[in-house]
Parts: sequence; C-alpha cells; structure tokens
Amino acid sequence: MENFKTSVTVETVSKNQNTPKTGMQKPSNAFVGASWSVLLVGVTAFCIGLSNAAMLLNEKGYYFTLLLFGLFAVISVQKSVRDKMEGIPVTEIYYGISWFSTIASISLLIIGLWNADLELSEKGFFGMAFVLSLFAAITVQKNTRDLKLSNSDR
Repeated sequence: MENFKTSVTVETVSKNQNTPKTGMQKPSNAFVGASWSVLLVGVTAFCIGLSNAAMLLNEKGYYFTLLLFGLFAVISVQKSVRDKMEGIPVTEIYYGISWFSTIASISLLIIGLWNADLELSEKGFFGMAFVLSLFAAITVQKNTRDLKLSNSDR
C-alpha cells in the first residue's frame, strides 16, 4: 500500500467579505471617501490660498509646481515601498529618486516659504495644506491599490 501525503490549505474569508484570501483587509468605503475628501480639501485649500496670496504670478507657479511635484513624489515613494514589501522588484535608482524627490519638494517648499514675503500665518497655512495634501495622496494611493488587489482576489 502506497503512502500518500496530502496537504490541505485553509483560507478563510470573513463573513462581510472585507478580508480577501491574501489576508489583506479591504479598506472601508468611509476610509476611501475620507481619504479622497482630505486630498480634495488639501489641494483646493492650497490653490485657493495661492489665488488669494499677494505674490507675483511666477511665485504662484513655483508653489503650484511644488505641490504637483510633491504629490507625484509621495505616490512614487508609497508605490516603491509597497512593491518592495510585496517582493515586487524595484530598482534602487527609482527607489532613491522617489525619496529624493519627496525630500526635495518638502525642502523647496520650506526654503520658499522661509524667504517669502508673507505673513507667518500664511506660511503656516501653505505648509499645513501642503503636508495634508501629501499625506492624503499617500492614503489614496494605498486605498486604490488595496481595492484593486481585493477585487482581483474574488
């Protein structure tokens, strides 16, 4: 009589279908909505602040470009960090450039605001709106990826 080895894997899915087979939890609709709302609020506040600021158009363009650069940079960092965690190959040059771009955008904003001829409250407003937008962009990217993974597991 032959001896057969069998292995059984048990995968569980919670009753409300929020935990896909990979063990990763699907973000709630409330969290996804809040993340998008915060991103919209941060970017809108920054842009409204720019339009109301008493500065030259080229200065406004500088700060708006920094916002776009920062948003792209943090999304790249989030993606490359997540890819590394999941074992997806990421080149070290891209990983390094992502981090450098993030740090550069924040540093350039700080330097620009430090030297700007604005009230201290305006400088604080721009700094907070910028950081809020960057954090929200990271969260939206994470949620988008988690939702895509959870939908592909079903």
